Amino acid sequence: MTNNQHTPQHLSAIIDAFSIEGTIATIKPYGSGHINDTFYLKNEDQTHPDYLLQRINHAIFKDVPALMDNVKKVTEHLRKKLAAIPDSNPKKQVLTIIPLKNGLLYFKDVDGNYWRMYLYLTDTNSYDLVEKEIQAFEGGKAFGRFQALLSDMDATLLAETIPDFHNIEMRLSRFYKAWSTDIAKRRDEVNEETDFINKRVDVMKSILNLGKEGHLSLRITHNDTKFNNVLLDANDKAQCVIDLDTVMPGYVAYDFGDAIRTIINSASEDEKDLNKIKLNIPLFEAYTKGYLSEADKFLSAVEVDSLMMGVLLIPYMQAVRFLTDYIEGDVYYKTNFEGHNLQRTRAQIQLLKEIEAEHDTLVGIIDRVYNELKNATTLIS
Repeated sequence: MTNNQHTPQHLSAIIDAFSIEGTIATIKPYGSGHINDTFYLKNEDQTHPDYLLQRINHAIFKDVPALMDNVKKVTEHLRKKLAAIPDSNPKKQVLTIIPLKNGLLYFKDVDGNYWRMYLYLTDTNSYDLVEKEIQAFEGGKAFGRFQALLSDMDATLLAETIPDFHNIEMRLSRFYKAWSTDIAKRRDEVNEETDFINKRVDVMKSILNLGKEGHLSLRITHNDTKFNNVLLDANDKAQCVIDLDTVMPGYVAYDFGDAIRTIINSASEDEKDLNKIKLNIPLFEAYTKGYLSEADKFLSAVEVDSLMMGVLLIPYMQAVRFLTDYIEGDVYYKTNFEGHNLQRTRAQIQLLKEIEAEHDTLVGIIDRVYNELKNATTLIS
């Protein structure tokens, strides 16, 4: 169901179930998200707040009660931690869930759709693309602080909203099953891509293995660290991390690698001309500085070392997922033309090749920034 399929009468009936202040004057589609349907609710009385209403895509998030329980636990923890920090404003820096009149956190309509509501955060901006180093820095700072504030919360309190989301063993298992079955008769087209994936299997399990061996702490991670999931204030400073649907137990390197994948690539995710895929290393350094300026407070040395593993893993995993879908006949990702998933695969492989070529440079940046922060802390203390 899309935004256009929700009538004002239908939405008004849903809104009426929530415990809001004032009267909603206008309802407008909102944002650029592809998963949930979102609407901006403008209050008739300017002394009362505006709201965001969202339909949760339960085809992807199959346990909505568990998801909303995660969001509640995380936002309550963030709000409590921020309340103890001078000059913080939890109401602006953390999402506020608006409950139903009966106290529940979500509404289920007659069609089986799930709805939730948040307080609308005024005077904020979000951007789909990172264009400036200061933006990358603020994005890194936002996600670093998000992890830092949650670092003392027991990750096992949260449910997995998408089980095995970053489990590379599971992703590879599905890939090999698709390759073996070859239901769409495309296997022979992807020998080069398959060889590339096969040669890196062991190294790409490094984070997972370190976690299994107890060397990496299981933490609460965001798992969708796109830049547009950070709200910036009127001065383009990081204010609030949003889109908490995928917040669940994980390893910090997953979030770091996911963010880097989206900002370091000079071309689009499905770029056809592989020669256009280059690394924007200044944006990498800026994000790293922002991230570690907050995250260095809780990260172990092993976790810092794992960050580069995440930078390698996430484009690799995305290539595996795109190639799996291509071999299966394009059943998961939306495609715009024949071979779109294969083109996406090749673009991610090229991105990984570029990252591998600059591996030592990128590791050097992480180490230098981390050591500078640690030395500065030592001098202050």
